Amino acid sequence: MTQARPLPPVSTDGPHAIGIDVGGTKIAGGIVNLATGTVTARRQIATLCDRGGEAVLQDVAAMARGLVADGAQAGLVPQALGVGVAELVSPAGQVFSGYRIRWRGIDVAARLGPILPTTVSADVRAAALAEVRHGAGRGLGQVYFVTIGTGISGVLVQHGIPFAGARGAALVIANGPTRYSCPACGHVDSAIVEDIASGPGLAAAYGAPAEAVLAAAEAGEARALTVIAHATRALGRNLALLVGALDPAALIIGGGLGAAPGVYFRHLTVAIRAGLWVEDPDTLVIAQAALGRDAGLIGAAAATLQAMPVV
Repeated sequence: MTQARPLPPVSTDGPHAIGIDVGGTKIAGGIVNLATGTVTARRQIATLCDRGGEAVLQDVAAMARGLVADGAQAGLVPQALGVGVAELVSPAGQVFSGYRIRWRGIDVAARLGPILPTTVSADVRAAALAEVRHGAGRGLGQVYFVTIGTGISGVLVQHGIPFAGARGAALVIANGPTRYSCPACGHVDSAIVEDIASGPGLAAAYGAPAEAVLAAAEAGEARALTVIAHATRALGRNLALLVGALDPAALIIGGGLGAAPGVYFRHLTVAIRAGLWVEDPDTLVIAQAALGRDAGLIGAAAATLQAMPVV
């Protein structure tokens, strides 16, 4: 994918593509109806990224071949393969970071091309694309999508196109150093927002998995509520600045933590609104993502529409 062009509008029928979402803990794939976003023939395996990028790529290729076979049994013929990866990806589809999935320097699209014509994108751009075509952002012209889970990333989507930036790095919103005061003792420290507000950040602050922090906070446990309030204040400031700079119609919050019902989302919403310009009319939509665990693979498949020939 070397040049972005507007995606075709959603219709009542259309082609199918394979979407594969390559994350730090799991690889999930399926055959996606590009008109409706419906997923069939799901497959999922552990990523085991410590084995190295080549082993992960071989697993992705094996999953793609398996899904082609699954489609044949169901009478479906996927026309393309889309891969979303939890790394930085250039507008030309080249992976140029290697924090978890070590594909830097590997031409992933060329390696997978013998299976199906392949488009590679960053996972957050893929999930954002799915939400604006088939989920919570559908019908909204300009949306800022945020995913909060193991990490935190975000992307602006304008009229159906996720903005990649000049190099493909326009998704790093919570990784710059910031200064903050400890809510307990007032000590001023420096950290990055992702280390405070992500799932691992909550776990580190509380001493238990993020799910346990959320459950304790829902039960009214004071220490858990303090951890969540501190985390969401830190992230809310960042997101309010982005809203002020970009003026989207909506913020869509996804990811395992961001889309979880309950206390975290409520606190984050309050923190975002508290940081908005006081003269701004309170019309910003803040909503949770609708597609859950399928968003990444649906969006990876949808991204292939940009590479399909215009007919």
